Amino acid sequence: MNQTPLKEHLYDNLSIILPKLKDMDDLIHEKKTLPHGQTIYYLYIKELNNGSEIQTFLKLLLQDHDSLTKEKLETNLSMMTTRSVKTAEDLIDALFQGNCVVLINGFMHAYILQTNETKKRGISEATTEMVYRGPKIAFIEDIDTNLALVRQRLKNPQLKTVDMKIGKQKLIKVTVMYIDGMASTSVLKELKRRLKQVTIDDLQDSGVLQELIEDNVYSPFPQIQNTERPDKVSSALNNGRVAIFVENSPFVLIVPASLATIMQSPDDYYERWISASLVRMLRFSSIFITLFLSAFYIALVSFHQGLLPTTLAITISSTRENLPFSPIVEALIMETTIELLREAGFRLPKPIGQTIGLVGGVVIGQAAVQAHIVSSVMVIIVSVIALASFTVPQYELGMSFRVLRFVSMFAAATFGLYGLVLFMLVLLTHLTRQKSFGIPFFSPSFIFSYKNEDNSIIRLPLKNQKKGERHGQS
Repeated sequence: MNQTPLKEHLYDNLSIILPKLKDMDDLIHEKKTLPHGQTIYYLYIKELNNGSEIQTFLKLLLQDHDSLTKEKLETNLSMMTTRSVKTAEDLIDALFQGNCVVLINGFMHAYILQTNETKKRGISEATTEMVYRGPKIAFIEDIDTNLALVRQRLKNPQLKTVDMKIGKQKLIKVTVMYIDGMASTSVLKELKRRLKQVTIDDLQDSGVLQELIEDNVYSPFPQIQNTERPDKVSSALNNGRVAIFVENSPFVLIVPASLATIMQSPDDYYERWISASLVRMLRFSSIFITLFLSAFYIALVSFHQGLLPTTLAITISSTRENLPFSPIVEALIMETTIELLREAGFRLPKPIGQTIGLVGGVVIGQAAVQAHIVSSVMVIIVSVIALASFTVPQYELGMSFRVLRFVSMFAAATFGLYGLVLFMLVLLTHLTRQKSFGIPFFSPSFIFSYKNEDNSIIRLPLKNQKKGERHGQS
């Protein structure tokens, strides 16, 4: 971007700046002429600045204005919290960041008064990652507050931050945080390269940036972890990973990511190792339930009835008596209904949404069985799948499994158990080929590994881990 240097004459600078700020009724710009002829011009955006603080600054700047000279003005400015800019582009950027800009005739630079008044909500609990035991605090939409929440947990002098401006016009602030000596230099280099290539200016949340910098945008699985919990970010940094803070977003991105780390929760380390291991095993079991339970039912009922025990086959047959639809259509009706109820419950106001989810599921399921549209066994299966899909710690990963569930159902309805096994092999092949910033996304060693007990399903007691090994959400 071409830079326009500021001129010495005040009105030359105004002729450059004001045309770029036209049709802005909330832009305050005033001129003050001192007794000895010196002219001062200041600009600020009303909603982004503290008006009383600006007046205080101006009183300090213009004290003893009857005898105020250029040298005294410069002395007064040096005693205030200011910085200077020398180009029109930097001046406008500072203006939109909520600062007051002061132009003085005879100066080839402008002074920036830090009078911004940030509009932000208070710190509260996490809303997407529930906490049973642990810090009940979450990130907000202010990037400086989010960085402070991590720094007060990690009092490590090697904790580094790198500020970057991304987008076509370089207006979006992003901060990369890592611990020097722990984070991979190759990951940092690749991350900075991808951030510099971002050309979208409409970046309202870190989710947009996540899609722009991940390895494979066509994969159903997220290759970057996101969280609104400071303890999760702190622990990831301690394990050599890199955090990405985006202004105006309460969600922080963590790279590199793997299936094992996304499936973990900080709560696993706040509870005893036995219960934490049980919960982890239950969490991974829920993946198979979400992906394959309905597909397995469709394959057995449609193609492999002989594999069912006689009593169970008779029971399923009796529940499917007089049903007009095939198992795949029956499953699609119930799965679609559950997804509609889930989405409606999420979009509606919280008290109404909970009622819709509970009452709607019970009433529709019971009515569908009585009307002989679906079988009672299918209602049970869909209900269990709905519960299992909520155990995934990260919502985005849970959505991936919910989408793939429909693919597995069609594979089972077309080829039976053969199609189900084929789908599983394709899925495992895709996972093993997937990478996150050069790091494998999936590895069978996460089931249990003596080298890295921390990343396995079974979490050993912390005192049994190797000396010097870090623990926490890695």
